[in-house]
Amino acid sequence: MNTIHVDVVSAEESIFSGEARFVALPGETGELGIFPRHTPLITRIRPGSVRIEMADGSEEFVFVAGGLLEVQPNCVTVLSDTAVRGKDLDEEKANEAKRAAEEALKNAKSDLDLAKAQSELAIMAAQIAALRKFRQKK
Repeated sequence: MNTIHVDVVSAEESIFSGEARFVALPGETGELGIFPRHTPLITRIRPGSVRIEMADGSEEFVFVAGGLLEVQPNCVTVLSDTAVRGKDLDEEKANEAKRAAEEALKNAKSDLDLAKAQSELAIMAAQIAALRKFRQKK
């Protein structure tokens, strides 16, 4: 069976490392699907979930808050400042952070404050969507 090595790395730690049959993730311009022997590629990724179909047919989900993707024919590397395993996502904390981002958006006093709040809101909305997707698959 053909597999591809997948590494998902955050600024703090390696979140996932293993062999997979398929990887799907949110590319900058749309959803990307990667099979073994994929054409080499480097691109930015948006906040969302990385779905890794393992060699045994099981699936692993990882939320990433954006980052970079490098694809080589036998290796996929996802680099993100923030990456959280699907099973470790906390909906209550995510909703609380989303509310804080919405409040920061209302109270933004400069363009920089506005941009930061919009970015945080987009990340938290993507995290909540990833959490719901992870729970549906269970």
